Amino acid sequence: MRGFRRTRSSDDELSSARRYEAFGRVMAVLATKADFIESCRDLTWWRGSDHSWHLEWREGPYASEVAALLAEHVRDPDFDGSLVTEAGPGGDATAVLDVMGVRFELRAIDPMGRVRMQARPGFWRLAEALDTSRRTNARHPWEELLGG
Repeated sequence: MRGFRRTRSSDDELSSARRYEAFGRVMAVLATKADFIESCRDLTWWRGSDHSWHLEWREGPYASEVAALLAEHVRDPDFDGSLVTEAGPGGDATAVLDVMGVRFELRAIDPMGRVRMQARPGFWRLAEALDTSRRTNARHPWEELLGG
């Protein structure tokens, strides 16, 4: 009986699966952070030629703030510590991370930063718009949509 021998093809499939798993974990964290998603315009992503991932957005938080958010929240219950490490210099506009061995390049175009975004008057928040516990003189946006 012959033993299983890993081939180049199975190595490629494994690394491809890891790339998509890392991407899924990053996007899951960003999706659960409403203040991030709501504050960004034109959030886009694409796979780089070196099998890295590139994420880019307009306005919203600084790239370093998103890097810190990912380092804090991308976790695995079977692993102690973060699955994210800094892979290069980071700042307001760019940050480079290693997530589970996959390179992520973050780029913020015209970022405002989280503190400035939250203090901005008239900043519309989905969470506030859907909050039915607050009484206001005006109708809630959801009341307009539902005709209530």
